[in-house]
Amino acid sequence: MRAQVLICPTITLRAYGHLCHTPRRLYRYGSSSQFLNLNLSCFSRRLLTSFFHMEFQSGAGSSGKKSMVENLKRYGVISSKRVAQVMEDLDRGLFLPAGSSAYVDTPVPIGYNATISAPHMHATCLQLLEDKLQPGMRALDVGSGTGYLTGCFALMVGAEGRVVGVDHIPELVDTSIKNIEKSVAASLLKKGSLSLHVGDGRKGWQEFAPYDAIHVGAAASEIPQPLLDQLKPGGRMVIPLGTYFQELKVIDKNEDGSIKAHTETSVRYVPLTSRDEQLGGF
Repeated sequence: MRAQVLICPTITLRAYGHLCHTPRRLYRYGSSSQFLNLNLSCFSRRLLTSFFHMEFQSGAGSSGKKSMVENLKRYGVISSKRVAQVMEDLDRGLFLPAGSSAYVDTPVPIGYNATISAPHMHATCLQLLEDKLQPGMRALDVGSGTGYLTGCFALMVGAEGRVVGVDHIPELVDTSIKNIEKSVAASLLKKGSLSLHVGDGRKGWQEFAPYDAIHVGAAASEIPQPLLDQLKPGGRMVIPLGTYFQELKVIDKNEDGSIKAHTETSVRYVPLTSRDEQLGGF
C-alpha cells in the first residue's frame, strides 16, 4: 500500500521566481496548534512540485526504510552515503507512536506538545553535522524526544564516541530509552557511549562537554550561552532560531573560540521552552 504525502501542506510558491514563502498558518493536529519541524525554503518550482507528489512506501520494516531513504536521495535531500546508511540502519518505525506512518516524510506528534521531525529534517541536520560526527567524537542532542536522531548520532560516532540526549519530559526520555533498546543502537546504550537524560536542554549537559556536534531540536529566540560554552573549538551547532519566522542556523566555533554563523534554510520548529510551558501548550 502506498500513501501520497505533502512534504509541507502550508507552503506557498511565489508567483515568480523559485523560492517559497513561510506558511501563513500553522497546521493543526487535532485541537491544538502545532509547529511543524520542516524545511520551508530553497526548492526550485519543479523540485518542490515533485516533493508535493512524493510517495513513500508505507509498508513496515526494511522495505519502508529503504523507500524512505531512496526517495530522499532521489530528490537531493540526502547526498551523503553515511547519512543514507545510518537512516536505513536505524528503523524510524521503532521511534514513533503505534499506528503512525513511520516512513512518510512528515513530522508526527509524540505527545506532550512535541513532535518527531520529518525525515528530510533529520537528513538535513545529519548532513550538516556529518564532519563532526566522525568515529570517536562527541555529540549532544537537545530535545531528544523519541531518541531517533540521538540514535543516528550514536551510530555515526560509534562505540568510542559519546552521544548525550537531553529532554525535560521524563516520559519521553523513558520511551526513548526503550526505543533505543529495540534498535541497532542498543549495544551503544548498554556500553554507555549513548545516554539519555532528563534535564533542561537549554543548559546542555556539562558532564561530557565539550561536544564536537550539538543539535537543538526546537527553536530558540537566541542561542543559549551554556550550549555555546559546551561547544568544542572546531565544533558545530545546528539550531533553529526565531519565533514565528525561524531560520536553521549553523554555528561554527573557531579554534580561537570565536563564532561564525550562517543560515541554512527557513524552518518551522516547536519552541525551545520550559517544561511547564511546553506541557501547557506554549
